[in-house]
Amino acid sequence: MTTGFDTMTTEIEAPADWRVETRTKLSGIFAVVSLVAVVALAAAPFLVSRGVVQDLFFILTMLALAQNWNLLAGYAGLISVGQQLFVGCGAYALFGLVILAGLDPILAIPLAGLFAMIVAAPTAFFAFRLYGPYFAIGTWVIAEVGRLLFAQWKMLGGGTGTSLPREATKEMLGLSLLQDWFGMRSSAAADALAYWLALALAALTIGFVYKLLRSKQGLGLAAVRDNETAARALGVDARRLKTAIYLLTAFLTGIVGALIYLQKARISPDAAFSLTDWTAYVVFIVVIGGIGTIEGPILGVIVFFLLQNAFSSYGSWYLLALGALAIVTMLFAPRGLWGLISDRTGWELFPVRRLLKGGPHRQDDKGGPHG
Repeated sequence: MTTGFDTMTTEIEAPADWRVETRTKLSGIFAVVSLVAVVALAAAPFLVSRGVVQDLFFILTMLALAQNWNLLAGYAGLISVGQQLFVGCGAYALFGLVILAGLDPILAIPLAGLFAMIVAAPTAFFAFRLYGPYFAIGTWVIAEVGRLLFAQWKMLGGGTGTSLPREATKEMLGLSLLQDWFGMRSSAAADALAYWLALALAALTIGFVYKLLRSKQGLGLAAVRDNETAARALGVDARRLKTAIYLLTAFLTGIVGALIYLQKARISPDAAFSLTDWTAYVVFIVVIGGIGTIEGPILGVIVFFLLQNAFSSYGSWYLLALGALAIVTMLFAPRGLWGLISDRTGWELFPVRRLLKGGPHRQDDKGGPHG
């Protein structure tokens, strides 16, 4: 048994005629349906209006943010209310690389995620000395410090912000191909390109989280979340594991932030580091859908989008309604809407529990299986 991200590397081998499985028949069917759905969504820019593509882009980016926060809070037990720090860092890194360094926006996106992860390293040094509600407050304070610092960056507009140069957005990598091959206008091609990147990012995030949770490291992560003291006693390096997850989610969140503001093409400190837009809404999505499940954020982001479209015109009443719904859900469905569905149906679309199947068999006197 080792520690850290190599935690629990010694697997328990099942006896002969037994096998350990995580997949179910329903999850196999859902995998096929998911693949078809991804292919259909990839064709959306050719089938639906530009407004629908932008709505789908919003859903996919919020889903990616929600899955990252769910990995951090629902599986690592780190309740952060400062994830807007990494959205803002990723967005500002994109603008800095494009405006100041002249880099292509598409190539700048992964570098923006790397910048967010670099920023996360020193913040983890301070935040991980806090526990429970103090950790949550600490991450929020650190995010506010980040907002104030970026507001002083005069070369990127200071407190008022700035916009991406039109030349940079019109000459993005792959944009001319979409215009030549499919006859798209520049604006529609840019939206389609951003949308495809968001679709790929959401799919890869979900796939990565699922693979991680089914791995040995996922077992260690679950052990740390459920009882950190007991996990440490079994040899799990909880601090190293949590730090790795914190840095990883910062990297992915920074990429999402860069992608969001590439599509917006304008940035300001208050928008990029918005607590409401990039943390409060994300927490709502995860709590409503079901924290600690992969299915929960998927269901939650759909509910959130429908509520936002139906009631956003009511101003502050809309926010009060979201808060009231979250409270009611936590009271009557503590595991979220997906938890309620799963409890009643037994469905698991992304099963991570390990099931021992099979059994010992012996040959009877006639050579046939018995027992």
